[in-house]
Amino acid sequence: MRKFNTKLILANLIAWTIAIIWLTPFIGLFMTSVRPFRELTRGWWNFEEVHFTLENYVEAFNRGMGKYLINSLIITIPSTAIPIFVAALAAYAFSRFSFPLKDILFVTLVFIQIIPSILVLIPLTILLREMRLLNTIAGLVLVHSSFAQPWIIFFLRNFFLTLPREIEEAAKIDGCSDFQIFMKIVLPLSAPALGSVASLQFLLVWNEFLFALIFLKSPELWPVTIGVTVLSQSQYIANWGLLSAASIIAISVPLILFLLIQKYYIRGLVMGAVKG
Repeated sequence: MRKFNTKLILANLIAWTIAIIWLTPFIGLFMTSVRPFRELTRGWWNFEEVHFTLENYVEAFNRGMGKYLINSLIITIPSTAIPIFVAALAAYAFSRFSFPLKDILFVTLVFIQIIPSILVLIPLTILLREMRLLNTIAGLVLVHSSFAQPWIIFFLRNFFLTLPREIEEAAKIDGCSDFQIFMKIVLPLSAPALGSVASLQFLLVWNEFLFALIFLKSPELWPVTIGVTVLSQSQYIANWGLLSAASIIAISVPLILFLLIQKYYIRGLVMGAVKG
């Protein structure tokens, strides 16, 4: 019994230590965002003189953070919904049907994941220009949706393999088509996996910087990742309070999303890795 308590105390101590180390930069970022610049010259951890203010947040929104947030949502929501639905159809086909070159095609999709995005910037720029989608949100959504397909197919295919086929067979006996089975049975049962994939894809697109920088030239189309870098630019010295406030605003949306669907995120990660 004493040995068990010792292990439990040690595990909690390690967990709290890691949590404090992880939270310290965030606390510093938040404290910097709610204090005047003159109080930050000696470090945010100096509390000899403390005055809290929301001026940095007000200035961030006055300088365009609201527009950048809206642009990020316009980009991220379809870049999450479209690839998940398309990849779910493909993953269901890989997990349930037999067709020529099935294994070779699946292995090819897996290997596509290792291609660095920077290697395809020039071909993608030419392709989007020829399609008249360069410097458009639709073009950026198309790029994000395409890059998400391989890993989402791989993840959902593994999850679909864990679902009992007896339910689908019973539905076929009742006259349901394959598409009806997919929509009415497979997708509802896959809520944990879909929630996990949605949170990961949303976070990846929300935090993406390179594609937005290359494919969007107009400032009115920029997402929040580019907006934060624009706010940080100054002729003489960086306004760390403004930059911190903009960063807090930028991470608030994915943080809220994760808190809302964290149970699906954790369940989906565990269940999707059960069978390969």
